[in-house]
Amino acid sequence: MLVADPADPVLDAAQAHHLGRVLRLAPGEVVVASDGCGRWARCRYVGGGSLEPEEPVETEPALLPQLTVAFTPVKGERPEPTVQRLTELGIDRIVLLMTARSVVRWDPGRAEAVLERARRVAAEAAAQARRVWLPEVSGVVGLEALDRPGMALAEPGAAPLADGVTGLAVGPEGGWSPDELAQGWPTVGLAAHVLRAETAALAAGALLGARRAGTVSVSR
Repeated sequence: MLVADPADPVLDAAQAHHLGRVLRLAPGEVVVASDGCGRWARCRYVGGGSLEPEEPVETEPALLPQLTVAFTPVKGERPEPTVQRLTELGIDRIVLLMTARSVVRWDPGRAEAVLERARRVAAEAAAQARRVWLPEVSGVVGLEALDRPGMALAEPGAAPLADGVTGLAVGPEGGWSPDELAQGWPTVGLAAHVLRAETAALAAGALLGARRAGTVSVSR
C-alpha cells in the first residue's frame, strides 16, 4: 500500500475502501506500507480504513543498473496494460515515445491525462508485485529525449542483448524510420521473428529484468 510515510501510514478514502470493502481485510491482517522510494514497514490493518505499524521502517536500496523501456503506443491499444506489465517486470523507467511513424498522436492535454492514468496503474501494479520502488513513468517524447548511455533500439534481425545495454526503445507498428536508424543508436534483436509492438515492449522488459536478476546470460 502506497503511503507518504510508512512510519505513520495514513490512507486516503480510496485506499481505505479498497482494503475494507474490496479486499475485505479483517482486523489484524498484515499490510506492507511503502512510500514508493524504498522505505517500507509491515503494518496491521486495524479496521476503519487504518493501518498501525508493527515493525520499524526498513529501507531497500534500488536495484542496479536502473532499467529503462521506452515504447511507442499503438493505435487501438491503451498504453496502461503495457505500463502495468513493465512495472511487474521490475522496469525502473517507462517512457512513452512519439516516433516518425507513430500513428497515435496526442495533444498536450490528452498526453498529460494518459500519463496520469499510466502512473496510477504503475502504482497499483507495484503494490500487487510488492515493489517498494515505484517506476518513473514519463513522456510523450521523441528519441532525442532519451539518455544515450546504455540505450538501444529494438530491431528485428539485430544482435542479441549485449552487456552494457540497460534500456531498450520499441518502435511503432511500422518500425523505425531510416532517419531514426541512422542516428547511431545500438540495436538489439528480441526474437527470431517480428513481434507486435506491444509484445516487443514486454519482451524488452523481460529480457532486461532477467539479465539483471542473473537468470539469463548475455552475449559479449
